[in-house]
Amino acid sequence: MPIRKNTSKETPGISTASLPDIVFMLLFFFMVTTTMRDSEIMVQIRPVKATELTKLEKKSLVSYIYIGPPNMQYREKWGTAPRIQLNDAFSTKEDIRQFIENERGKLDEKLASQMTVSLRVDKDVKMGIVTDVKQELRKANALKLNYSAVPRTEALK
Repeated sequence: MPIRKNTSKETPGISTASLPDIVFMLLFFFMVTTTMRDSEIMVQIRPVKATELTKLEKKSLVSYIYIGPPNMQYREKWGTAPRIQLNDAFSTKEDIRQFIENERGKLDEKLASQMTVSLRVDKDVKMGIVTDVKQELRKANALKLNYSAVPRTEALK
């Protein structure tokens, strides 16, 4: 008489023993590679185009000042005139010295002298407000200045 094998085989269950290890490994990877945005840009910035650009080497030593017209959600309250943004708030030129002191206070004493102030200015902003900001930066002894721009794609004629 032939011997019958049991034909009702079930597939074995999937082992979930290594699942926590995989989840924590992915969590750790995203925690290490993700950067947080420092501040929300509340002004409209259409950067100028330039041909001679250099990249900043130590971005941790850079403090940003944004100058431009307020974004659409802020225009009802602040109007359409160009505004100065320091961190997450609209400010006046008189607030710049305190802003620079606070930014220097966040840095190590040795690195405070290497701090760079980067101006991100809308291309349609008049130079009067930019000059006022530069004068306040001089008073605050923040003499290392950078203008943010994007590369020009077409060649100059």
